Formats: sequence, C-alpha cells, structure tokens
Amino acid sequence: MELGYIGLGAMGGSLARRLMLSHTLRVYDLRPDVVSDFAEHGAIPAQSPAAMAQECDVVLLCLPRSADMREAIFGEGGLIEGLEPGKIVVDQTSGDPDETRAMAAELAEKGITMVDAPVSGGPAGAKAGTIAIIAAGPMETFEKVRPVYESISPNVFHCGETGSGHVIKLVNNTIAACNRMAALEAAAMGRKYGLSLAKMTEVINKSSGRNSTTEGAFPKMLEGQPTSDFGMGLMLKDVTLATQLGVKCGAPMLVANLVRGMLQTHLHAQGPDAKMDDTTPCIETAADMKFFD
Repeated sequence: MELGYIGLGAMGGSLARRLMLSHTLRVYDLRPDVVSDFAEHGAIPAQSPAAMAQECDVVLLCLPRSADMREAIFGEGGLIEGLEPGKIVVDQTSGDPDETRAMAAELAEKGITMVDAPVSGGPAGAKAGTIAIIAAGPMETFEKVRPVYESISPNVFHCGETGSGHVIKLVNNTIAACNRMAALEAAAMGRKYGLSLAKMTEVINKSSGRNSTTEGAFPKMLEGQPTSDFGMGLMLKDVTLATQLGVKCGAPMLVANLVRGMLQTHLHAQGPDAKMDDTTPCIETAADMKFFD
C-alpha cells in the first residue's frame, strides 16, 4: 500500500514522522523547506497533491481547516486530478463534519472513498505513539486503513459513519477548553484568597474537581514549563464549530458559548499567534493577580 501525507505542520508532521518509521512515505507541504527536511530523512517529495494521488493508494491530510482540505482536494493541482476509483482519502484535520461529509459525497461519485480520522494527544502523543486516532467511515474502508492507523498508535477507535470522528474530536476539544478556562478562573479566585497554586493542585487532584488542566497544566505551571503549544485560534475554531453544531441540532451549549467568547477576547488581546498557554496571563490580568508571587 503506497502512502502519502499532506500537511507537515506541528501535528501533521509528527504523524507523518511516525508513519515513516514503518512505511515509505510521499509528502507534500506548501513550504518547500519543510518538504526538503522530510526528504533528508527518507520521505519522497511530491510536486503537487495531484502528483501524489497518482502514486498513492491512501493519502492522509492534516490541515488547519476544512476549507484547506477542500482546496487540497478540489483546487488547482489538487488530489482530484490524480485520484482514481478505489483510492482512499483520510482527513486528519480537526474539521467540520458536515463539510467532510459533503466532500466525501463528491468523491464517492467518482468511486473514491473519503473518511475522517482526527487525533487527540498533541504532537508529543504522536511522537510517542500513544495518540488517540478517532476514526470514522465505512467499516470496510476502516479495516483497510486500520494497519496504517496502528502504525501511528495502537489507540484506534472506530466511531461510526464518515464525519463522526470530527464530532467526537469537537466534543473532546470543547470539554478541554471549558476545563481549562474554568480551572484557571477558579484557581485565580483561590490565589486572591491566599492559596498557593501548589496547594490547590495537590488537593484538587485528589478531589472531584480534578480534570485535564489540574492534572496536566497545573503541574507544568509549577515546574515553569509550557502547558500547551496548541494554537488559541485553532481552539477557538473548534469550539466555534462545536457551538454551531449545537445550533444545528438544537443542543444548548451555554457554557461552551461563554468559553468561545473568552477565547475570542483573549485571542484579540494576545494576537493571532497566541497559544492556549497564553490564556493564563489573560486570566491573571482579568483577575488582577499572579499565579506566582
């Protein structure tokens, strides 16, 4: 099975490197220097998505947004120009499930299968081979590409029809964002009442309020380490998509909408390159306090 990977950013690059441990991999990215670096480590550069599609049975993509996916598939020089019936496209973007289903339907008319398999666990999880792969699509296709997924990580989950993987990823990221903002706000109040972050972390992580932020981010803050390199703009995109799905299906998402507004406010304050780590100084400013003296 010939494999190709499009999108070699922090997440896609880590997934591609993991695949390269057990597969010959063709790669494409809009940044030639990044492609050259991968080539130096054994990857085969593709001149365009179309050229990659001609050579590969399965093409995986990890791009910032569903709009980028559509451009890579249907734009000039896109995959569609080289894809043939029977080939498989795997969307590892944190995208819009409705957009993914629409693209899958267009490709299906040409005998091409598109499925989604977003991931959770960050670049570190990809490098370590522990990342969760949230796959969806026809079971027959899933079984064909399952060995590819498992060469990245054994933590592979099939979640239903095409688009379902994206829905679960949005549920996950919305929970993670809400946990982070609630934990930071509550800890800011505790600090203003004289508690140390160390003592709050110790107690909360043995209590019912523990979550991914108290168990993951707070200990790293205490060690002076970064807690998240995930882009705040990307998290805002995911929470916005989740709340839009809530509107479509009639599920009130009151807390998520508050967090969406907080992220948008913080992003304006910190700039377009802000990371989720940068929510911490925003909370400090809002509460007129510091987590450390």
